[in-house]
Amino acid sequence: MKRTDRIAEPWGTRTPYDRGGTWPVRVDSHLAEGIGADDVERWVPSASVMHSNGDALYLAVREGEIVGVRGRPDDRVNHGRLDPKDLFAWQANASRDRLTRPLVREGGELVESDWETAMSRVVTRTRRLMDEQGASAIGFYTSGQLFLEEYYALSLIARGGIGTNHLDGNTRLCTATAAEALKSSFGCDGQPGSYTDIDHADVIALFGHNMAESQAVLWSRVLDRLAGPHPPALVCVDPRPTPVARAATIHLAPKPGTNVALMNALLHVIVRTGRIDRDYIDAHVVGFDDLQRCVAEYPPERAAEICGVPADDIRRAAQLLGGAERLMSTVLQGFYQSHQATAAAVQVNNLHLIRGMLGRRGCGVLQMNGQPTAQNTRECGADGDLPGFRNWNNDEHVAELARIWNVAPERIPHYGPPTHAMQIMRYVEDGSIRMLWVSGTNPAVSLPELHRIRGVLGRKRLFLVVQDIFLTETAQLADVVLPAAAWGEKTGTFTNADRTVHLSEKAVDPPGDARSDLDIFLDYAARLDLRDKDGGPLIPWDGPESAFAAWQECSRGRPCDYTGITYDRLREHGGIQWPCDDERPDGTERLYADGRFFSDPASCESYGRDLVTGAPLEEPEYRALNPSGKAMVKAAEYLPPHEQTSDGYPLLLTTGRTLYHFHTRTKTARAPQLQAAAPKMWIELSRHDAEAAGVAEGDLVEATTPHGSVRATARITAIREGVLFLPFHYGYWDDGDGHGAGRPPRAANELTPTDWDPASKQPLFKTAAARIRRIGAGDGAQTVPTNTASAPLTEGIAPTRGGPAAEAEEARPPAGDDDQEATP
Repeated sequence: MKRTDRIAEPWGTRTPYDRGGTWPVRVDSHLAEGIGADDVERWVPSASVMHSNGDALYLAVREGEIVGVRGRPDDRVNHGRLDPKDLFAWQANASRDRLTRPLVREGGELVESDWETAMSRVVTRTRRLMDEQGASAIGFYTSGQLFLEEYYALSLIARGGIGTNHLDGNTRLCTATAAEALKSSFGCDGQPGSYTDIDHADVIALFGHNMAESQAVLWSRVLDRLAGPHPPALVCVDPRPTPVARAATIHLAPKPGTNVALMNALLHVIVRTGRIDRDYIDAHVVGFDDLQRCVAEYPPERAAEICGVPADDIRRAAQLLGGAERLMSTVLQGFYQSHQATAAAVQVNNLHLIRGMLGRRGCGVLQMNGQPTAQNTRECGADGDLPGFRNWNNDEHVAELARIWNVAPERIPHYGPPTHAMQIMRYVEDGSIRMLWVSGTNPAVSLPELHRIRGVLGRKRLFLVVQDIFLTETAQLADVVLPAAAWGEKTGTFTNADRTVHLSEKAVDPPGDARSDLDIFLDYAARLDLRDKDGGPLIPWDGPESAFAAWQECSRGRPCDYTGITYDRLREHGGIQWPCDDERPDGTERLYADGRFFSDPASCESYGRDLVTGAPLEEPEYRALNPSGKAMVKAAEYLPPHEQTSDGYPLLLTTGRTLYHFHTRTKTARAPQLQAAAPKMWIELSRHDAEAAGVAEGDLVEATTPHGSVRATARITAIREGVLFLPFHYGYWDDGDGHGAGRPPRAANELTPTDWDPASKQPLFKTAAARIRRIGAGDGAQTVPTNTASAPLTEGIAPTRGGPAAEAEEARPPAGDDDQEATP
């Protein structure tokens, strides 16, 4: 086996293949130092929880501990490949600072306690608030990293048991726009395309999606196509010089906040030059005439003025998109977290609809997820929807859910849209929510305008419950902290960004008294004595497999039908794509292949929202627009961002990910190889802006917006002029007292405004006005990755490396042996 430094070479070695071919197998693995393959006692199947790609893997177990990982060669998603976070982040499970016992607040301090004491406090406060103020005094804010079974239990407890409308997930921060865009165009959530479209496409377009760092194994698939005999053309839309941009046929770097103007110009050229499928439009689409009228006002010259992108480059990109025989598009945070988020993402759907590029090999759109189980949050109703993609505004859907749960329909709150995360925080702020249960997420670092969020979560009148595996910045503010089992320490299923369901088996026991999230939720429901309308237990299941069976029934007949998926089938076959039922026993690779959509007024998940105001449409409006359940093309005028640059704030701030960390680093910073690759915060700026501010590579600089300031090392890159970039991962749990007291602020969300997209309610992290100034010389230490989008302009900087411990094995089976057995 070849050994490769997978920090310095994060995408591994190339295995080229041709258009229409099968992606070759390459099995990646990493074991703890001193452990060989013969030392492994068990290989336990799972998939990665460090991104939304769903890389299937085995956990290596020895003497009751996880000691490594190995890719699964038979799985449809990764064909054995693992990325750096897959290879190394598992080490966080064994960190010495894991939460092992419940904590309760006594005399202003968190002290160790026991489950009886902790849960009694939680249940007592729940009952008191329900008696005094009603269910609306209680809110839940969950994650994108739990399992399907856990989200479904939480949804049933919150909506069908307690009866609160205040339940959302941190998927609101990363994929709420994906869901809203899909509902706007197709009547329902669920990705139309498949990862296998990469194998067939002749043009691949990435809109605000730094796939190389957010889904590194999927980018490896693209790189292998690019290395093959008939490589696809790549179109990249991103203001930063990402690895995607460097590999692209054409790179468009628009001014942040102008995505709608750019998309309208691309559609303008495609429509004007007749690169549309009129037969497909006539048969399957409504709304094209409105789109045609709208984009007619956006010639490339107008968009060039708005976006700062050359008009000729817009034309060239439009020619590629309009001339593709098989077009695949992906969308992520560069659109979702920016101004007019839903409107921009919908225009990508429009591109595919007017070109008839859906449901065929190589013709798909993926409104990507940012988290490993974000799809399950949305499916199970643990965010702004009802379980099974049901419509809260459709009384028949509510009644059907009530029958499944055996509760009265009026017990399920549906008087208005489920409360989104930012509104939940406002309700906490004004005192109407008095208890908030946060599970598996860290809003004290991940939400915008952090000085405000810290104040909201720290209020004395709020009873804050935090359920997590580490004492995060949020947990340090809690009244009760519940220690949870981590991935690998519990069993459950989760679904990736192309609807592939994986089973993750329990490999080892959780430390100390930690419990699985499902066990915690079931214990809470039992202690509250939640009952159905016949007096029986509201939740009759007792473990993950029975919870999954209950979910199957909830999904029956809905677009996300799981009835053909079982634990045994997942153990035998690996990942399976929903919908999977009696008619589609092997799953469904692509949606909408027959030109039929989930948009019929009687079955659609949503009646839609106005893209400008966010106002929800009512059923009569929707029925008048789309009586026969076609796909919907929706036009959008460009509107300037709310926060404009000025003499005092001449730059625009954007935030995002780096390849080596995930979210607020609670896991990745505890993996030595990943932390060594990107140990400290940095601020990226262009050479032009650096010279104007008198800043040199490595200087200590301060970025300021109207909302706060952050200090970090300067990195001078090929980012477009006028834009600053900060990675959002760096909080304070590993710095001083955990809140940055007495230390320079470094969390990117100190700078971001409290603002959100009107349709998806997703916070906007990418359009704040900013300025920068030099504080002084840096310490000379190299702390910024050099082989990612953060690559420096300065010559002579060594490649990012994680040292000898960052080596991983890569093994390609001999020719003709690609179908080797799944077991290592």
